[in-house]
Amino acid sequence: MYENLLYDISDSVCRITLNRPQVYNALSLGLIRDITAAIEAAGTDEQVRVVVITGAGDKAFSSGADLKEGFANAASSDGQLTLGDSLRTTYHPMIRAIRNLPKPVIGRINGVAAGAGCSLALACDVVICADEAYFSQIFVNIGLMPDAGSTFFLPRLIGPQRAFDLCSTGRRVYGPEAAQLGLVSRSVSAVDLDTTVGEIVSYYATAPTLAIGTMKKVLNQSLYSDLDHQLEQEADSQGLLGRSADAVEGIGAFLMKRKANFSGK
Repeated sequence: MYENLLYDISDSVCRITLNRPQVYNALSLGLIRDITAAIEAAGTDEQVRVVVITGAGDKAFSSGADLKEGFANAASSDGQLTLGDSLRTTYHPMIRAIRNLPKPVIGRINGVAAGAGCSLALACDVVICADEAYFSQIFVNIGLMPDAGSTFFLPRLIGPQRAFDLCSTGRRVYGPEAAQLGLVSRSVSAVDLDTTVGEIVSYYATAPTLAIGTMKKVLNQSLYSDLDHQLEQEADSQGLLGRSADAVEGIGAFLMKRKANFSGK
């Protein structure tokens, strides 16, 4: 179904595995388009309630852009690079697809997440990494700046000064420091990575998906909104959720002092 990634659905969980381990899962144009299409497919599949994104192998989540291919495709007739146009047609749709997906996206970071690979990880809703994994904004090493959303996510996650430090130095941030900074949700030993991700995924696979997707949308808006707008968004969204099957089930379960059985609708 996809040339550059593995796509699997089981027990309401969609697993997307970047599958170019021979180049540390570098983001080729084909892989970027596959990721975008896979996220969109998961969004329209009613049986999917949570998505996991990870990388094949044990060394890399994604080493970033496939530079050889990327620069070749971004070169204009006069030899200049048209990187802006390339970003608009490739990375932007991928990042928007993840952030607009009305379902939780879990990043399982098993190894290096560098450059645009780091941006891809930060676009996820929950990020769990191995202690040995590291994040790096390596763009500066080739005279470029972070893209694919990193300049949006980083200041909001760790503050402007720390974001500037990581962007301007390109230094490696390993799992434990990433967790301390707030760059990721949790950092665990490599042997515990699958267990930890599995526990989180199990929760979201049975959670009220419609409510979680709605809160994700409203939380996204809060990043560049004001109080009055957010209050209205909360009221509008809560009005819709109040008529959902999961709200009826959740309230009924609470009143009857039993565990709720959410359908995700």
